[in-house]
Amino acid sequence: MNRLATAPVLMLAAPIAFFAAFFLAPLAVVLIASFTGEHAAWTLASYVRVLADHYHWEVILVTFRIACLTTLACLVLGYPLAWYLVRIVRWAAWRRVCVILLVVPMFTSNIVRSFGWMVLLGRNGLVNQALLDVGLVARPVRFLGTELGILVGMVYVLLPFVVLAVGNALARVDPAYEQASADLGASPASTFLHVTFALTLPGVVAGAIMVFTLAVSAYVTPALLSGGRITVLSMLIFQQYSSTFDFHYGGALSIVLLVFTLAMVALASRVGEIPGSAR
Repeated sequence: MNRLATAPVLMLAAPIAFFAAFFLAPLAVVLIASFTGEHAAWTLASYVRVLADHYHWEVILVTFRIACLTTLACLVLGYPLAWYLVRIVRWAAWRRVCVILLVVPMFTSNIVRSFGWMVLLGRNGLVNQALLDVGLVARPVRFLGTELGILVGMVYVLLPFVVLAVGNALARVDPAYEQASADLGASPASTFLHVTFALTLPGVVAGAIMVFTLAVSAYVTPALLSGGRITVLSMLIFQQYSSTFDFHYGGALSIVLLVFTLAMVALASRVGEIPGSAR
């Protein structure tokens, strides 16, 4: 009996130790560094430096704007794609091919994919050439060094997370619910909004949270596609730790990013808990 009681503890010991050593301990180091100064004295100077400076609020605004737009774009593009894979595709082999095509790019480094987008979005890149050939623009559009260019790269990298999360939620929705709604006189739009979308809302929220947290903390894609013209918090944090070695200031920036991100995630999580949202 004692063995049965201690078995779960022994099974969880290794994961808990790993979590404590490689997440909690580094987080504690960053947290302590953010509240200390050069002489190890406790101080809020780093936080005052971050929160009292207009420049930092601009960086925070740009960071969260890009993350929110990336999340919104992934939801708008990802939901129809998930619908196509789950509800439209009837041939299982073709569905597997689509899923493989969706997932395979995730096995490629973000650096390689970002460099690919730098080539595609360049002044003489394939995207500008296509726009010029079809007559949509009179001269090349500047994508690199803009939030639009970063947004394109981020959506490409993070779109699979929404498709997989929403697709899993859609697969669990019994089509009989939609048929019952139609039989009771509901329009297709009403059926989708109040039945299908409501039942898949947990998947939508889960996908949105994954995309947002990855987008708000992304470094490689914004750094490469911005060309140094746009700064996000992750780039500023990396600069403090790798170039200026100001661990106190970098720690404060990291904690501010963490707190703001957790607040946004908590707000998004509440969406799925609104009374009546799943009915």
